[in-house]
Amino acid sequence: MGPRVRKRSRRRIWLGLLLVLVAWASVRLTSLLLSAAQPVDAVLVLGGSIQREVYAARLAREAPQIPILISQGSEPPCIWEIFERDAAPISRVWLELCADSTFGNFYYSVPILERWGKRHVRLVSTRNHFPRAGWLGRILLGAKGIWLDEDRMGERGVPANTESPLKTAVDVTRALGWAVVSQVYTPQCGTVQRLDQIDLAAWKTRGYRCERIVPQ
Repeated sequence: MGPRVRKRSRRRIWLGLLLVLVAWASVRLTSLLLSAAQPVDAVLVLGGSIQREVYAARLAREAPQIPILISQGSEPPCIWEIFERDAAPISRVWLELCADSTFGNFYYSVPILERWGKRHVRLVSTRNHFPRAGWLGRILLGAKGIWLDEDRMGERGVPANTESPLKTAVDVTRALGWAVVSQVYTPQCGTVQRLDQIDLAAWKTRGYRCERIVPQ
């Protein structure tokens, strides 16, 4: 095979990959627009401070039919106490307990939301956590055809997240790479609990401490 033939072959390969990418992007864009037109069918709460779970309890009271997924938030009994205090329903509240970062929140939560068949997600976090959380959510949820609405709540007390342009750039770069990989590989969190199924007796025996709730 001569140099010209190899050059033409490489050109065809790159052209084929480009066409596949354009076709995939077109399908995803169409799916996102259809998802955006649907009502919100799930809430994703990013862990980081107990104030976010207080806010989630309010959302559960307002729309008890919409499932809530809290990604690596406060200790499970602390969240249970918040919902109990606020008389908020807990049968449709789930806890994802695998994540250890904002990127991890989406890494483990997106497959759960996809498995639930959700198409329009309300993302809850504090104002200081955005825009990084919003960028990650739009990339990683969007790669699965799931539309995202941002819910930027206020926060009292010590901020749960420290943000910087560098931190945002690093996470966005990771997210773009993972958006591709996630098309062929789906991670699983082995610790996902429904809030009404946590073992309170075991937690009380073990002992736990809850972050103080700052009055709004």
